[in-house]
Amino acid sequence: MTNISFEKALADLEQIVAKLEKGGIPLNESLALFEKGVKLARFLRGELDKAERKVEILLKDEKGEIRTEEFDIERENGERRGGDETADGGGGAPVDEEGPDKK
Repeated sequence: MTNISFEKALADLEQIVAKLEKGGIPLNESLALFEKGVKLARFLRGELDKAERKVEILLKDEKGEIRTEEFDIERENGERRGGDETADGGGGAPVDEEGPDKK
């Protein structure tokens, strides 16, 4: 299963889940699909673990310590649109007049 892409494995797993949820297939076929689904899920978990390790390496600071940052979807979306939602207009943090606890 090492020559399959993450996206293809995920699509295959989604199809298997849909078939199993729909029902109406023989027990032997259900078991075979379940087994294939488990293998795909393990492959996908492994790929996600590898990606997580790569991200951690990229986030290490000069001292080798991992610095964590909270993901802010609004900030990410603002940066993709050119940073027009920032206070200084220079692509910094987004303006949030209500504060994080007010939403």
